[in-house]
Amino acid sequence: MIQFLNENAAGLFEKSIEHFFISMISLGIGILIAVPIGLFLAKNKRLSNMVLTTAGVLQTVPTIALLALMIPLFGVGKTPAIIALSVYILLPILNNTVIGVQNIDSNVKEAGKSMGMTNFQMMKSIDLPLALPLIMSGIRLASVYVISWATLASYIGAGGLGDFVFNGLNLYDPLMIVSAAVLVTALALIADYLLSLVEKMTIPKGLKISR
Repeated sequence: MIQFLNENAAGLFEKSIEHFFISMISLGIGILIAVPIGLFLAKNKRLSNMVLTTAGVLQTVPTIALLALMIPLFGVGKTPAIIALSVYILLPILNNTVIGVQNIDSNVKEAGKSMGMTNFQMMKSIDLPLALPLIMSGIRLASVYVISWATLASYIGAGGLGDFVFNGLNLYDPLMIVSAAVLVTALALIADYLLSLVEKMTIPKGLKISR
């Protein structure tokens, strides 16, 4: 094991950075799409239920199948992998955003309306801040998902630690598979920790979700 790590340390480090890059870009795109849509959908329970149900059905499509579907549309490489992963992590962020807004005390919303706030002002000053604990919880969950699923992105030439997993399977080399799996787990823990720091900086103590 030690000899393997010495011989492949540079490659493992390079693939870890590549893996993390693919995952975080996908997560960022997912956040930019899911949070605004979630804030909008929360105003209409019937529409939000329809969209969340549809998103839930789409998430039942196996990750490897979704990645394969990207090939005819976008070819191979990082771009189709990032698009597929961004789509795949929408549900937890979208779901938590909708639930977070819909669970806000109606008295708080009424107070905002009585002050003459517009819908945009309500969304910016009431909905988003008060729903932020649940939104961050969804983002942290999505970060773990996307890092694990990004392993399969190697299937369409996106690189990352999945290269070691697939090469290990082809060469019947358990060390390659185990080392990549351990690093994927480490990346997921690092991402969750970094997001927990963001959560502490952006959410007042009184609003935080106890874990």
